[in-house]
Parts: sequence; structure tokens; C-alpha cells
Amino acid sequence: MRVTTRRVLVSAVGIVALVSAVRPAVFQAQSRAAGTPADTSVAPSWLFPLPPPTPDRAWDTLTPIHVPRSRIALTENQLHDLFSAPDWTPASHPAMPAIVSRGRKPAVYACGFCHMPNGQGRPENAMIAGLPTAYIVQQLADMKAHRRRGAHTGPYAPNDNMQHVADNATDAEVMVAAAYFAALKPRQRVRVVEATRVPLMTRAMGTFRYAPGRDTESLDGRLLEVPVDFIRHEHRDPSAEYIAYVPVGSVARGRALVASPVAPGLLSCTGCHGPQLRGAGLIPPLAGRSPGYLVRQLVGFKTGVRAGLSGAPMGPVSTALSLNDMIAVAAYAATLKP
Repeated sequence: MRVTTRRVLVSAVGIVALVSAVRPAVFQAQSRAAGTPADTSVAPSWLFPLPPPTPDRAWDTLTPIHVPRSRIALTENQLHDLFSAPDWTPASHPAMPAIVSRGRKPAVYACGFCHMPNGQGRPENAMIAGLPTAYIVQQLADMKAHRRRGAHTGPYAPNDNMQHVADNATDAEVMVAAAYFAALKPRQRVRVVEATRVPLMTRAMGTFRYAPGRDTESLDGRLLEVPVDFIRHEHRDPSAEYIAYVPVGSVARGRALVASPVAPGLLSCTGCHGPQLRGAGLIPPLAGRSPGYLVRQLVGFKTGVRAGLSGAPMGPVSTALSLNDMIAVAAYAATLKP
């Protein structure tokens, strides 16, 4: 299972086209969610939210849990089993291959556990439904070779679990999983809201949750993605919806950036990804994807942790981008139907 150099370079051009404005800038992102101090690092901490440590406990194996629009009952223990993808709506997607539904113990977690049986993912990981098969294969190859890593400097379960899978999955398993997810239809599930102040939030694993009460906080140049209903998010409900709070004016600014040439000699985002950013051939679609996830990938290019062949052209481009540029482009892409 190999991806030719030509295909890799085509994918690389597609990734470069995500960025549509190049000008010198320095990250000056402040992070005050959940009471954290200002963070001016290249990879701001609010992009990689982690919950406070909690004591280990045994998951409930008896009490049935339900979600709306499903007759299936699962237990808390089943919802946390990395080798069994919780599937609330099995009739809504094709039969999952074993590597997607169960993984391979003890080395490879079920792909559908994090990315969901319908490929929609959640804010902490990728929506991979509808991505080209060859593109998915190449990303796993880059991860396995440690050419694509997460930008977070410490332990971060979404990145660490994906790295574990990439290190241990066989070529055949990757191909089967990639073909399954590529055949699925992506669905828009994030609503972008421009704001200057937002409800007070606390950190969860890879996302945020609303704090009790009616207190608010300044958005302060950040992008905060939060489940509308945190319980449904925790139960891995495929119908769970999300809100991405972004600075006022982000969507219009992103729309303008996407339509502009990225730099002399390069095309605009729409020139490669199509007028609605739905991808073209091996160039991945961006429309309707998690804006937080898209920004994390741009930060990965900027910090050099995404350094595979498909991401190499993004190094010098992302170095020149401001965080506001990244948020604006990602916010606009998230408003489009996939």
C-alpha cells in the first residue's frame, strides 16, 4: 500500500491552499478560559484543552444509557472501551469493518471510537468522512514515520491515541479503514457564533463545556468550540451539535482571505479546494469541518510537527500567518456545507 510521489504532492498543494493570506505576524494569543494565565506560545493552550486531573474509578457496567433517536442501550463501561466503537445508529451507515468497529487488541484501538462510526469525529479529532482514501493513507504513513505529530508539548490523549494506532496498524488495516471512511458522507454539525463575550467555560478533554451559572468571559481573540449538550457529547451521540465562538468579523474576513491568492505563484484556497471548499480529487475538503481542528493543523505546520511530504509546503507559509488569519479561515470554512 503505497502512495506515489505525484499523489503526495497533489495533496500538499491542497493543504497549501487552505491558507489565503500571508503577512508577517507573531502569535499573541491570550488564553484565559478556566482561569488560565495568558499564553503567548506558538501553540496556545486553549487549542488543546485538558480537564483537571480526577481520581481513577471503575466505569459503571450495569446502568443503561440512552441517547435521543436511538433504541440502543449502552453502559458507561461500553462508552469508554477503546476497542468497541459505540454505535447508536447502525442503520445510518454501512457495516463497519472489524478494524473500525473493534480495532485489534492490544495494539490498535477501534477507529470508530474516536472518529465515530459515521466518520464525523468530534472537536478533539478529525472529521474524516469523505476524505480521499489516498489522503487518509498518506496521513497515517506520515504519523507512523513521526513526520506528523501534535503541536501540544505534553501528554494529550487525542494525539497520543492516534499516534499509538498509527505506530501499530498494518498497511492492510489502514487501507480498509481509509476506504470505509472515504465512502461516508460528511455532515455539518458546528454552528459558528461571532462574539466578544461568551458564557464562562471550563475545560474538558479536547473541548470546552459551559460552567454552571450565567457568568461570562471575554473571548479575547480565541476560538472556543463547545458541545451544545455536554452529556450527549460525552455519550458519543452522533447527533450531538457544537458551537464555535470566534471573534466578531471572523467569517467575513475568512471569506475574503479564502478568495485571495495565497502568495505569488500560488492559487487561492478556492483555486485548489473548489469554490465551496469541498475538495477536488486528492485535495481534502475543508467545508463543514471543526474550525478548532483546522486551526490546530495550521499550528502544527507552523511549529514544524506536521512535516511530511504532504505538509512540507505549509512550513514557510504558516510561519507568516497570524493566529487571527487561521481562526478567520477556519471559521468561514466551518460555515459551509460539506
